[in-house]
Amino acid sequence: MRIGVPKEIKTHENRVGLTPSSVRELTVHGHQVMVQKNAGLAINLDDGRYQAAGAEIVETAEEIFAQAELIVKVKEPQPEELKLLRADQILFTYLHLAPDPAQAEALLESGCIAIAYETVTDQYGGLPLLAPMSEVAGRMSIQAGAHALEMDQGGRGMLLGGVSGVPSAKVVILGGGVVGTNAARVAMGMEAHVTVIDKSIHRLQQLDLQYGSRINTVFSTVDAIEEQVSEADLVVGAVLVPGGSTPKLVSHKLVENMNRGAVLVDVAIDQGGCFATSRPTTLANPIYILDDVVHYCVSNMPGAVARTSTFALNNVTLPYVLSIAEKGGQGALIDDPHLRNGLNVYQGQITHQAVAHDLGLLYVDPQELLR
Repeated sequence: MRIGVPKEIKTHENRVGLTPSSVRELTVHGHQVMVQKNAGLAINLDDGRYQAAGAEIVETAEEIFAQAELIVKVKEPQPEELKLLRADQILFTYLHLAPDPAQAEALLESGCIAIAYETVTDQYGGLPLLAPMSEVAGRMSIQAGAHALEMDQGGRGMLLGGVSGVPSAKVVILGGGVVGTNAARVAMGMEAHVTVIDKSIHRLQQLDLQYGSRINTVFSTVDAIEEQVSEADLVVGAVLVPGGSTPKLVSHKLVENMNRGAVLVDVAIDQGGCFATSRPTTLANPIYILDDVVHYCVSNMPGAVARTSTFALNNVTLPYVLSIAEKGGQGALIDDPHLRNGLNVYQGQITHQAVAHDLGLLYVDPQELLR
């Protein structure tokens, strides 16, 4: 199969779809890989390393999209890339379609086969291609939040862990999954006062057993969220509905009642965000202040640590890329129900229930289309 890796063009996005090591695995198996010039240069993966691994270096994204059967990316295709997609071409990347009807419409019109990293599942009910980036984003959320608490960022002027004789900051984390757990670990390491809110008693019990008195766990109710968020210095939104839009757990009125200079970090912004006042920001301009509350809502947070993120992502995506290349898109999707759960768009049809529901479009069972 002919596989293409375009250079990412989203603002400050320096990750790359395949590393030289991944390229070598594919070429050893007899596949052709095209990599756009300087696709990995920002993270010290220069063209020479890709060529040594067997890749062909090409000048433009247009060449990649025109010739490749499978496009491997990191972030959702940008408007200028959507125009380049063609019928039956396989796109394998993060999509986050539920809050993005324009992208969904363009993918449908292209006739392509779009498989989303974030909805691929595993035998344990997890999301293996989302997990490493959730791990990165969770840890980064505390770094970003700690920085945003500084006075020159508009924050309260608080040191997250306090000092002798001065209380530490109150960190509230909405969601106890991969993002929330990693956020809690870093916040506890910085000696903050940490509370995790989740609707799963089982998950709260696991966190209690793992961290004991270092963490506070609270069952999620409207009252509990209002009480904890109103007193918080830093709130991390770490809620996920696989494929679907994130519920708005924090209302505009609640934001207005927060402490002046408190910080909201919305890791769920890719799926629409869990704060009513959230809107996507970029790594170039990551924060804004609304109602005297600092908002950090970067939609590609792991892109800030692009080298770590690229290698972590390739560790989990490579087996699926190999499977698609070996069996073809249809064969791989038929054989693997977990990869099939990642199928969001197939030749003009929406094939993921949560995406179809949130976009108000017709859902078609992918098994009917793949027969």
